[in-house]
Amino acid sequence: MGIERNMKDMKGRELCEVLDETNTNDMKSRKNRRHRRWMKMSPVQKLFLACQHVFANASPGVVPSSQHIELLRSILAGIKPEDLGLKPDMPYFTNNNAGTPKITYLHIFECEKFSMGIFCLPPSAVIPLHNHPEMTVFSKLLFGTMHIKSYDWAVNLPADAYQTEILEKRLAKVKVDADFTAPCDPSILYPNDGGNMHCFTAVTACAVLDVLGPPYSDPDGRHCAYYQSFPFSNFPVDETSIPEEEKKEYEWLEEREKPESLQVIVKMYSSPKIMEN
Repeated sequence: MGIERNMKDMKGRELCEVLDETNTNDMKSRKNRRHRRWMKMSPVQKLFLACQHVFANASPGVVPSSQHIELLRSILAGIKPEDLGLKPDMPYFTNNNAGTPKITYLHIFECEKFSMGIFCLPPSAVIPLHNHPEMTVFSKLLFGTMHIKSYDWAVNLPADAYQTEILEKRLAKVKVDADFTAPCDPSILYPNDGGNMHCFTAVTACAVLDVLGPPYSDPDGRHCAYYQSFPFSNFPVDETSIPEEEKKEYEWLEEREKPESLQVIVKMYSSPKIMEN
């Protein structure tokens, strides 16, 4: 009886080991299949799936975790114009008419959690200064040279500096004011930092891939507001506590109507297509 029981125990242990090994092999096999599927996906499909994951439980004004930000940043960093079927000689990037160049927006995807799209700018085209309320925004310059000027609302200033807001103008601090040429790192702006308000000016033909989380929504209070800027010195204020050498870093912003000269043509992005399910 004891020998039979020992034999049964041994067989039971062996069976468990076989099952454990089988489960481990199955897990490895499934992982390998997932990895192969991932490697075969188009870059835009990878970006879409990453956005689904990152913004699944996101709320307006809440910044994704640092791990999620790095995930999207790394995928965007690897995307090239050819991955999206874009070339600088395409009609989107030429201005054959006199007057203000028209901008084309290629709509990839939008839901209540996030949106994906590509801005196509001919030389000299301008996306005026505008904001991104309660949003985290990832941008990748795919090709070309673009001048970016961005601002954040001034914070952590002495109380008297805030008392200088006059004539519906509000003090903002310049975050970036420089030319960028592709290839370059993706830029990320946050609800209250990173240059939440920015203006794009195409030095050459440019394409910019944008991810917004969440997207604009008038019913939810995320309205796209436009601004015009004024040098700090245009509205001098006596006895302000901002040091003289730092005043050039600040400008006054005043909300304005959407510029009539802004022409954005929206088209559906078609290739390569993304699979939503």
